[in-house]
Amino acid sequence: MSEDPRPGSRLAALRRLGPYVRPLRWYLIGSGLAVLGSMACGLTMPLVVKAILDGPVAHRDTGGLGWMIGFIVVLGIAEAGLIWLRRRLVSEPSTRIEANLRADLYHHLQSLPVAFHDQWQSGQLLSRAVSDLSTLRRFIGFAAIFMVVNALTIVMGIGVLFALDPWLGLITLLCAAPLIVISTRYELRFSVLSRRSQDQAGDLATTVEESVLGIRVLKAFGRGPDIARRFGQQARELRTTELAKYKVIAGLIGVIIFLPELGIGLQLLVGTQGIAQGTMSIGTLVAGITVATYLRWPTDSIGWLLAETNQAATACERYWEVRDSPITVTDPADPVPLPADGDGELRLDGVRFAYPGAAGEVLSGVDLVVRPGETVALVGPTGSGKTTLTALVPRLADVTGGRVLVDGVDVRDLRLGDLRTAVATAFEEPVLFSASVRENVALGSPGVTDADVRVALRIAQAEEFVDRLPWGLDTRIGEEGLSLSGGQRQRLALARAVVGRPRVLVLDDPLSALDVHTEAEVERALREVLRGVTALVVAHRSSTVRLADRVALLDGGRITAVGTHSDLLAGNADYRALLSTLDDERERVGSA
Repeated sequence: MSEDPRPGSRLAALRRLGPYVRPLRWYLIGSGLAVLGSMACGLTMPLVVKAILDGPVAHRDTGGLGWMIGFIVVLGIAEAGLIWLRRRLVSEPSTRIEANLRADLYHHLQSLPVAFHDQWQSGQLLSRAVSDLSTLRRFIGFAAIFMVVNALTIVMGIGVLFALDPWLGLITLLCAAPLIVISTRYELRFSVLSRRSQDQAGDLATTVEESVLGIRVLKAFGRGPDIARRFGQQARELRTTELAKYKVIAGLIGVIIFLPELGIGLQLLVGTQGIAQGTMSIGTLVAGITVATYLRWPTDSIGWLLAETNQAATACERYWEVRDSPITVTDPADPVPLPADGDGELRLDGVRFAYPGAAGEVLSGVDLVVRPGETVALVGPTGSGKTTLTALVPRLADVTGGRVLVDGVDVRDLRLGDLRTAVATAFEEPVLFSASVRENVALGSPGVTDADVRVALRIAQAEEFVDRLPWGLDTRIGEEGLSLSGGQRQRLALARAVVGRPRVLVLDDPLSALDVHTEAEVERALREVLRGVTALVVAHRSSTVRLADRVALLDGGRITAVGTHSDLLAGNADYRALLSTLDDERERVGSA
């Protein structure tokens, strides 16, 4: 996220919108022609006025006055109709382009690895998906068209002035020429401020989102005023940047308004002298002043259109920053199907993993086999890589060495859809969405029936409390499920994991975030969930360990011991010390 004022960089970003604009280009071209036609009608009216003044008025002959006035009325109606047509033509393509850009950005965000989302602020992504794309829509539907049309109108207008009288055209041209140099100078300054403003708006959106989502924590710890001060500081910084933008625009608009006014004044000076000397007619001077006045808006709009173009180019750069982020976890070129008779064996074969840019590996040769229908608890000290290891099974990230195999097939050779149907995951923090109970449970298996949902709820010991909700399966739960208790959220997450009848379950200890009273409820559900399914369970509590058939101890990036809980407890000092630590943590949570 850098402030790059180079015009080439910004224009290159805008040119990349070509594939989105090209299918709808005829609508946009039609819109441009419509507005150009309306401008031509406006420029024709002064010529008719000249003909009236130098003809019927000068000769005191009103015979031909009627059709001339009627022609002006026709030009006015045509101008209004063409302006209406422009708006009709441009509204459909501009909004469709915005919708397509937003849909592609959302799809790309969903396809990016989890590591990308760990590094980016959600507010920055939100501002790119909403405000930046709205800026691009305004540019495509208005600013881009008028940049071209207004430039052509100014050229046409100056041409009309030269045709009326060379001095009138020359004066206007001399006053318009400096605008190019001045506009370029201001444009470079504005582009830097525009990028800074949009980045600061993204930071502000992040603060607002985090404050809303974490409102309970802020209130509980009394940190609301601190976050309010941070928000106020960010808002002041954004305000300072916006004021700097307006100062740049104000300076540019001041010059843009002054030069045309100067030109009109000089035209009056030269015109009145020409009339006095008999070298210019009154009709020519009136027509020239009228044309120059008509060119005021195309000229005055240059500063605003340049500002819109800069903001659109900056928004486009920010958009492509996300779209250019590589999707590292993809479907294979030649996918392999899972064997139909597979029973869910999970094998980790020399698995290695290192985070991009990290000095060393988190996992350095993990070997483990989870037999069909077996539950293996994965334990280890904090930072040993347990959660990272579980993320490799459903390919939330890819191994940097070794293999993860499900029923003998490397997970990288499977379609992501097939893999994530066969492997279900439940996380330490149960994430629920602002939707109905049914939609939350069926999230990973959209084709399941209500009967399937109820079976999953029954297995997860959640059917009883769901039936007590006001509308049962149709009850909408609040954002992140915060209207439910911790145990209820966790049991719904377990139901979601098993509803599709996966071959393998990967659980990042669903008991760790619960108090001891709620733990008992979820533990009963977990016993049912694990029955008859292959499961790898990260254990942060000894109670979770006791649910497993075997235990694997992860330390130093490797599996250092595998065995039953009782065998390891009797024969492995590291395991005993770790389990003692887990029990101490449980006692602290229970006493709290």
